[in-house]
Amino acid sequence: MQEETIDVKNILGLQLPSDPRWVDLAPLSLEEILTDHAYCEQKAATTCISLIQRYSQYEKLVMELAPIVTEEWGHFRAVLAELQKRGLKLGKQRKDIYVNELLSFQKKGGHVDDRFLDELLTMALIEARSCERFKRLSEGLNDAYLRKFYRKFMESEAGHYTLFITLAEHYLPKKKVRDRWKEWLAFEKDLMQRMEVRGDRIH
Repeated sequence: MQEETIDVKNILGLQLPSDPRWVDLAPLSLEEILTDHAYCEQKAATTCISLIQRYSQYEKLVMELAPIVTEEWGHFRAVLAELQKRGLKLGKQRKDIYVNELLSFQKKGGHVDDRFLDELLTMALIEARSCERFKRLSEGLNDAYLRKFYRKFMESEAGHYTLFITLAEHYLPKKKVRDRWKEWLAFEKDLMQRMEVRGDRIH
């Protein structure tokens, strides 16, 4: 556990690794977790589209996020294909407690820069936690094909996490970004400690 904690903190900045029971529970609800994964990719694509629409004046953001939309939608299709290959069905989209809790921590009033920063850091945190979860699946699943499947997703999400941090630091003072990021990491650590460990969801 100590090595995992160091790994998660050094690579992703996360303050708490996933409960090891999660990766043992995930294969027991494969249809549900693949369904949840598909919707996570769909929401990532549509959120990037929303960011482009709201902040179209930021050319670098638009140019960086446009290919991410295509990539995330490709991930959605890849998970759909995996469901179909295994004779499984895409289920209903569930309420995402993890993401909703993160959204509740976003600043709603004040200066537009503060809201902009929180939107980018929310995405960075979701991508970081997704990357960490995909890493657990790529190492802990018994199914060799799924281990490789999730290794590819892990590598992709790691790049996305750093992109959102980089964009924030491009438009806003680095100290402001890093100070707020520390607050986000502390909030997410507390959230992970409070959440029920379930194998039917990515987060």
